[in-house]
Amino acid sequence: MTTLPGYHSNRISELMDAPAGHRDADWLKESLQQALMLELATLPPYLCAMWSIDDQDHDAAAAVRRIVFDEMSHLGLVGNLLTTVGGEPRLADARTVPTYPGPLPGGVRPGLTVYLSGFSKDSLDLYSRIEAPDDPVAEGQKHTSIGAFYSAILAAFRDSPELITGHHQLTRNMSHHGQGNDLVAVASLADVEKVVAVIKEQGEGTSASPENPHPGESGELAHFYVFRELFHGRRLVRTARNPDRWEFTGDKIAMPSARPMGTVPAGGWGAVDPETAEPREAGNRAYSEMLRFLEAAWQADLPARAKELLTKAVGRMRFLEGPARTLMERPLPDGSGRTYGPEFRYTPA
Repeated sequence: MTTLPGYHSNRISELMDAPAGHRDADWLKESLQQALMLELATLPPYLCAMWSIDDQDHDAAAAVRRIVFDEMSHLGLVGNLLTTVGGEPRLADARTVPTYPGPLPGGVRPGLTVYLSGFSKDSLDLYSRIEAPDDPVAEGQKHTSIGAFYSAILAAFRDSPELITGHHQLTRNMSHHGQGNDLVAVASLADVEKVVAVIKEQGEGTSASPENPHPGESGELAHFYVFRELFHGRRLVRTARNPDRWEFTGDKIAMPSARPMGTVPAGGWGAVDPETAEPREAGNRAYSEMLRFLEAAWQADLPARAKELLTKAVGRMRFLEGPARTLMERPLPDGSGRTYGPEFRYTPA
């Protein structure tokens, strides 16, 4: 098993600087492990936002929920990309699990601090900065994106398609969450092409359109533009053609009522009363168990055992909502009017 730099390293930036001729099997394995950490890093903040919304039938809650399901699929797809080239996904490791507040892994988005809090204008701005493409078709400036990293990974696969083995693949039918959300096996370069397209385009759209080419619903936008719509409180509409122009000037989007979850401090909430400690620890245990089940699923030699472990991981993921929402009902003792929320801290078995 390769020894990898910690979560807070600048390894992705360093990998991107490697000449194309040096992007071999080891480069791919390390890059895909870093990509796995990137995908995991988005889930806790998005889940906090989703669970904090009072009315789970509100359009905003539904929009964030669709993004969460996409990100779960992306995590699984990246794990399959890693195992198909002989790598071993590492999730249940204090060096690879994201900590909050903190940066995205590998030096992506320097200066951006990702934190856990409830649904708000500030958190929506943070989420859109995480998902922002190189050259947004509406609003924003050019910069290096997560999508650029995936483009480099795809180029390395194209240069060395013989590395694709199809070994240790997890599969799960998730089409009820939308197109592209199935967890599929990666056994050919064509499979790699499809998987990378799904991950990039669901998050960023394409260079020509903000629409998600793999939607759960017709006309669904890529994640970046969904978050910007919610931030602006207006639908994104095309206001000109040839060249196309898109602006946030469409119908109004109502801001939902949300529980005022405070920002989780570094190291977690610290000493708390027993009624708060119980759901906090239950959530941390379930999160940690989920990561261990996922890691073990990719290592399983028998497909039936891998499926069993994946099902257990999904079950722990579903369990997380209860403790999280319980914490969001408990006010912080500082009189701020804010509440507790889940910490998403990894605890060894």
